Amino acid sequence: MITVSLCMIVKNEETVLARCLDSLDGLMDEIIIVDTGSIDRTKEIAGKYTNQVYDYEWNNDFSQARNYTLSLAHCDYIYCADADEVMDEENREKFRQLKQVLLPEIEIVQMLYSGQYDSNTVYNFDEEYRPKLFRRLRSFQFINPIHETLRLDPVVYDSDIRIFHKPHGLHTDRDMEIFETHYSPENAPLIPFELQRMYAKELFISGKDEHFLHAIPVFLRILAKDECSSDELLYASCVLARAYRLTGDTASFFKYAMKATLSESCSEICMELGHFYEERNDLEEAHIWYYNAAFETTPICNIHSGGDEALLALARVLENSGLYEQARIYRKQAQISINS
Repeated sequence: MITVSLCMIVKNEETVLARCLDSLDGLMDEIIIVDTGSIDRTKEIAGKYTNQVYDYEWNNDFSQARNYTLSLAHCDYIYCADADEVMDEENREKFRQLKQVLLPEIEIVQMLYSGQYDSNTVYNFDEEYRPKLFRRLRSFQFINPIHETLRLDPVVYDSDIRIFHKPHGLHTDRDMEIFETHYSPENAPLIPFELQRMYAKELFISGKDEHFLHAIPVFLRILAKDECSSDELLYASCVLARAYRLTGDTASFFKYAMKATLSESCSEICMELGHFYEERNDLEEAHIWYYNAAFETTPICNIHSGGDEALLALARVLENSGLYEQARIYRKQAQISINS
C-alpha cells in the first residue's frame, strides 16, 4: 500500500482548517502544514493534527510556497489540499481503496473538484478534474523498442474521487494583487495564456472597477506581442473593453469591442455594448446587445454574462421602456437560469 504526505499552505484559515483535516483523518501518513503569515488561530489548530507546522515568508507566489511544502515531504505520494476543501465519507472510502490498489507506474491521480455552484466561488464550472495526488519522486524510463526515448508524459489516472470546495469567502483582492505584482510592470514577463484566461475570468466574476483599470497594461502587452492568438485577442479585448468603458474612453472602448466582435464575439462583449448604450439612455440599442448576450453568443469569462445577468439587463431596459409584461418574462427566465 502506498504512503501519502498531505502538503498544505495556509493563512488565516481558523474557520475551515479543522473541517478539512477532520475529513482527511486516517487517510494521510504524514501531514505537513506551511503557514504563510496567519494572525488568527490557524497554527494552533494545525498543531493539534501534526507536529510538522512550518512558517514561510509570503512573497506573493503560490508556486514557491507549495514547492516548499513538497520539499518537506517523505512519503511515496503527495496529496495537496486547500483548507476550504472537504472529503465526505463516501469519497474517503474511495481514497482508502485507492491507497491499497494504486499501481506504482501511475504518477498522477486526478480527482473531481466539485461543488462550485453551491458556494460563492470564482469558477464557471460545477466540477472538473484536477491533479490532486502525485508521486513525490519520478522515475524516468526509456520507451520504444527502437529509437528509444525517455517517456516524458506522466502516467495519469482519472479517479472518481470527489473533493468538495466549500470556501468561506472570496480572495479577490489578494489574487488581483498577485496578478498585478507579477505581470503589470513594463519589465515583467508576459502572462502565460492559462493565467490570462484565469485573470480575465476572475476579473469578470468578482473584480472591482479598479482591478480592471490595473489590468490594462497586462492585456495591452498581450496584444502588442508579435504572435497573438485569436483566443488571446478575445480575452484581452473583453478586459480592455470593460476597462475603457469604465474610464469613459469611448474610442478605446469601441476599438477593443470591435476587435472582439470581428474575431469571435462573446456574451461579455455584448454585455459591455449593452451597458454602453444603456448608460446613454439608448434603450433600443441596449436591448439589441443584451439580447445578443443572452441568446446569440456564448460567455467565455463569466457564465452569468450569457444567462441571468443578460436576462435581468433585458428586463431592466424593457421596464424603462414601459414594456412590463415582456420584462416579467425575462425576469422569470433569469430566476430559472439562477436555479438551474
